[in-house]
Amino acid sequence: MKLQELISKLEKHHKKKLDLSLGRTFNLLKKLGNPQDKLKNVITVVGTNAKASMCYSLKSILNQAGYKTNLYTSPHLLSYTERYIFDDKEINEEDLIKLLTDIEKTLGNDNATLFEILTCAFFKHAEKYKDNINIIEAGLFHQFDSTNVFKENLITLIGIIHNDHLQWLENKSIEGVIHEKTAKLLNSNIFINKQFNNEIRDKIEKSLEKNTSNKYFFGKDFNIARSENGFIQYQDRLGEMVLPEPSILGDHQLYNVSTSIAASRKIFNIKDNDIINGIQNISLRGRLEEIKTGRLKMITGNNRLIVDGGHNISASLSIANWIKNQNKEVNLIVGMMKDKEHLEFIKSFVNIVNSITLIDIPNQDGAISKEDLESKLNGLNLNIKKSQSIESAIKSLSKNENTINVCIGSLYLAGEILKLN
Repeated sequence: MKLQELISKLEKHHKKKLDLSLGRTFNLLKKLGNPQDKLKNVITVVGTNAKASMCYSLKSILNQAGYKTNLYTSPHLLSYTERYIFDDKEINEEDLIKLLTDIEKTLGNDNATLFEILTCAFFKHAEKYKDNINIIEAGLFHQFDSTNVFKENLITLIGIIHNDHLQWLENKSIEGVIHEKTAKLLNSNIFINKQFNNEIRDKIEKSLEKNTSNKYFFGKDFNIARSENGFIQYQDRLGEMVLPEPSILGDHQLYNVSTSIAASRKIFNIKDNDIINGIQNISLRGRLEEIKTGRLKMITGNNRLIVDGGHNISASLSIANWIKNQNKEVNLIVGMMKDKEHLEFIKSFVNIVNSITLIDIPNQDGAISKEDLESKLNGLNLNIKKSQSIESAIKSLSKNENTINVCIGSLYLAGEILKLN
């Protein structure tokens, strides 16, 4: 509660939750002694989807090879401490409270959004481990995001770019999203993940024309695929590898992992064995994460329970592709925020799931009610139900035998489910 009270206090330093500009960030960083300029080996991670997967897979590979890392990600599922990894350990709550209290004192009466304060706090504390590899996940877009403050970096990883958060853009199109995420990338080494289609990939390539980085594209400079016998084969200009199954579910994760592998081989010259061990030890929560023990698992019955925080069209397509590859009946439990493309998200699951149970996301004023969500889905050929809570939704499906229950629609929902469990 002390941490949450402090977060609420920090939110009062700016009247807007989001305000895309960099002036306030640079002002606070200057007061802190410009810690961002003292960090070495910075890896920038941008995109609409796949950012966390690439961050954690690259971290795991680097750790296997003996590298120490600092990692900054957002949002969190259960606690703000998840956003802060220093020297490969999550910060404890007491230390985070002290860090944020010190940052607020330095900020004084100046304005800054909560995300700007949190980001600057990471940079300041990372000074203590400045020789580590610093993996920095961008927040909203990149151009005016408070993570975009470095003069140089080692690598940029570009995840899947797709339409999302268009309400914040003047150019409300895929071109506008690509511009925001790529226009201000530093000149270094850029690794581009597999995209939704070749048209988006070509638009990214065009957007990067004036960037003098070494550029490595999925499908052109590196590749990954399942062979007919089920083996996973990775290939780039340094050679081929046969890989085991990664520790994260979904064939879409193979593309994310391959982007991290490409960067680790090209820039760090990581050995094959460290890559193989690394991808089998990726620790990533809330992305097709199977709940195998705990309170909710006990009421699931003889069924699997999967949680994914996916909330946009690109994520729904990835989840749908995973579902198509299962040999069991799948039922969805869905809760979403108001500002999402609800109809397009749910359309991905027509004809591939048995039922969809709609619920309200607890403790979220910005969530759409199950009734309003149901009205938006009228006309879709789906077996739609409603339930009063996460627990009642899971319990209602527990009478099934040997099925898969997948909870999707929001990272906030994923967090609430993990908290309940």
